[in-house]
Amino acid sequence: MLNVFTLANGRLFQEEIDSLDELTPVQPIWVDLEDPTPEEKGWIAVRFGLVIPGDIIDDDLEESARFYEEDGAVHIRSDFLIDDDDTPRNVRVAFILHHNVLFSIHREDLPVFRLLRMRARRIPALIDDAKDVLLKLYDADAEYSADTLENIYDELEKVSKRVLQDEVNDAAAAEALAAIARQEDLNGRIRRNVMDTRRALSFMMRARMLNADQFEEARQILRDIDSLDSHTAFLFDKINFLMDATVGFININQNKIIKIFSVASVALLPPTLVASVYGMNLKFPEMEFLGGWGYPYTVALMVCSALVPMWYFKRRGWLS
Repeated sequence: MLNVFTLANGRLFQEEIDSLDELTPVQPIWVDLEDPTPEEKGWIAVRFGLVIPGDIIDDDLEESARFYEEDGAVHIRSDFLIDDDDTPRNVRVAFILHHNVLFSIHREDLPVFRLLRMRARRIPALIDDAKDVLLKLYDADAEYSADTLENIYDELEKVSKRVLQDEVNDAAAAEALAAIARQEDLNGRIRRNVMDTRRALSFMMRARMLNADQFEEARQILRDIDSLDSHTAFLFDKINFLMDATVGFININQNKIIKIFSVASVALLPPTLVASVYGMNLKFPEMEFLGGWGYPYTVALMVCSALVPMWYFKRRGWLS
């Protein structure tokens, strides 16, 4: 899918392109290619003289290939977060700034891109050129990461109430561990995402490709990103605490089961001893004084020998 964005009266206007003839008369400041086909890449090469490599959004790029300048074009590759309920992930996006036109190439639609398109249509004078588009994307990315962190706070609060206030059985502990693991993974992805955004902004500032107002805006975005680091660090500590607490409750439940077997084995030792002593000796001289009551006597002695340890354990509180 190929979308072009033109600037008119300070607002972005989006148009989906289906052929080279539709692309030729357009003078865009931003060209967005979502999972582009070879044919669409060919249109870009004919219209703008820009050849887009086939491996431009591969995930196995070297770190040195993420930010560079080549043939008058600036190449930046950044990761953007998608907070999906099923599979949160970071999606690689390649940016090429060529002849004052920003080209973005990615495999799927991103929430940050949708947010910028909505704002640019509603807020006049938000964007002046292609570099502003790139800065606003990074600004929206930092804001999206902050919103996702707030959602993590809310989810961990629910887990805290379930783990620390309610009685935790094995099923509830398994659910809590699954929720904690998901939030830990999402928090780590946010940390990686803001780190990548910080690197991209630092590259743009070092390359002196920004004017004074854009440079100040980039510094403000970096300050916003720095404020997110303390939140991610706090969330990691909270996640570790909840993880330890949940595992502790699981261990307590397991210890209760082991305690039941331990108490039962100790309580059954005296009846076993009685049965082993008298079980084969009911007809011997030492049992003749009981007459026909030898067997009931043995059974009663076994029951009493089992009840006495159980009474003692209950008195000590070991059965609770």
